[in-house]
Amino acid sequence: MKNYYKINEISNLYNIGKDSLRYYEEIGILKPERDSNGYRLYSIQDIWKLNIIKDLRNLNFPMDIIRDYLDDKTVENTLDILNEEIDIIDKKLEQLKVQKNTISARIKSLTEDAEVENLDTIKIIEIEKRKVIMLNDTFSRDDEADFLIKKLHKKHEDKLYLLGNNYLGVTMDLNKIEQGIYNAYNSVFFILDKDDRSYDKIIPEGKYISLSYKGSYEKTSHFIPFMIEYAKNNNLRVISDPLELYKIDVHETSKIEEFLTELQMHVEDLK
Repeated sequence: MKNYYKINEISNLYNIGKDSLRYYEEIGILKPERDSNGYRLYSIQDIWKLNIIKDLRNLNFPMDIIRDYLDDKTVENTLDILNEEIDIIDKKLEQLKVQKNTISARIKSLTEDAEVENLDTIKIIEIEKRKVIMLNDTFSRDDEADFLIKKLHKKHEDKLYLLGNNYLGVTMDLNKIEQGIYNAYNSVFFILDKDDRSYDKIIPEGKYISLSYKGSYEKTSHFIPFMIEYAKNNNLRVISDPLELYKIDVHETSKIEEFLTELQMHVEDLK
């Protein structure tokens, strides 16, 4: 085994950029010697330090803590670092468990959604209250909706996973619908798990008329008046802004014919 290694060898061996090695030297963690030509020479002592640095950086330990540990390495300090590593790993495992459960739930719901039957048909359903995070804003075009969706997702990126089990939806302006305008929207939202406590709005429980369709969103403007007429003919009154839920959209497929949208209207019986 060689006693010294040049910066190129260390960089290739540890897959660490030369700039990082120079930075470690600058803050005093590494102290390579120099040969007669001024080239850095890293010793075995530098190598074992790099082993520790790499392990701790993989767990996002800040450099000041790593430096302090290397400057005062004792059994007690090593035990403290190891216990802290265990805590970090446990948190990562819990996060991975949550993410796995979310993906598994999405696989189940996506499979069920892809096989949904009775498309283009109105049905009456009872729905429990739904917790959502919502961003209120008026818009009429798909690109405006996309911007607001990204804005909402950015605000809550710590809890939203677009390929997860969070149904995305928008609310349609009921007053505009009554004027024959079917592309006026006033919010975007994500439906959360029923046990989630960080919601900011509740979509109320109750009786809803529902219709699911596949294909272009342009079909909404055809089905909404059809649903309004259905409500009138069945002595029902729409009592809140209709919902447009994107159960399968661009996040799951690039084929428009595979898009699955569900329209929902909260209704009550006319007295």
